Amino acid sequence: MSHVSIIIPTLNEADYLERTLRGLCHLHPAAWEILVVDGGSRDRTVEIAKAANVVVIQVDRSGRSIQQNYGAAHATGEILCFLHADTLVPDDLVAVIRRTLDDSAIACGGFISLMSSDRQTHWGISLHNYLKTYYAPLFFRPHLFIRGLRLLFGDQVMFCRRHQFLACGGFDPAMPIMEEADLCLKLMRYGQIRQINRVVQSSDRRVRRWGAWKATMIYLFIGCLWGIGASPTYLKKFYDDVR
Repeated sequence: MSHVSIIIPTLNEADYLERTLRGLCHLHPAAWEILVVDGGSRDRTVEIAKAANVVVIQVDRSGRSIQQNYGAAHATGEILCFLHADTLVPDDLVAVIRRTLDDSAIACGGFISLMSSDRQTHWGISLHNYLKTYYAPLFFRPHLFIRGLRLLFGDQVMFCRRHQFLACGGFDPAMPIMEEADLCLKLMRYGQIRQINRVVQSSDRRVRRWGAWKATMIYLFIGCLWGIGASPTYLKKFYDDVR
């Protein structure tokens, strides 16, 4: 039976991390280990993680790619699951991941992200994000789409086999954005990328800051520019961090 290591990159996530970790306590079966990789938080993030009795790793450089690679290097499970600090998962997460990767034709999987808060659910944006997983590779990498490429993003709770993640080089630390899509392309050498028919709940904090229409246009704009080869460093200008 494969062990699942959950890796959570954090930077000033005190408002969300405690709830996320509390939910992970109810996983059945339980994860093999939970690693919180902190990139220099100035709030109570590290304190919250330590209180939850998970593995806490503090790194000198922040950046989701860097932190997730660091977590992968220290993980001991055969399967890696990358979870954002503001995302809630179903209690059968581990079983779903194992069942998906029992199929050797699948190299990487992710969930359907439902963007919501305690006030509302953003059905339109959630639908667009669901469809983006399919239309982005269909439009920009049709030859790979036919072979099973789907473009997953961080709030979809991506998971893959650890040895394949390491063999392909993991996340590109030079990419400040779209690093998940890049990983999907690299993992295609080992099999299909699959969006499974289960839901995770992702924070809507970016939508609350930007507004629904602006957020949708930014997601679409960035995706299209990436598809035609724009530099991720350039794209990051349009995608501010929201804490």
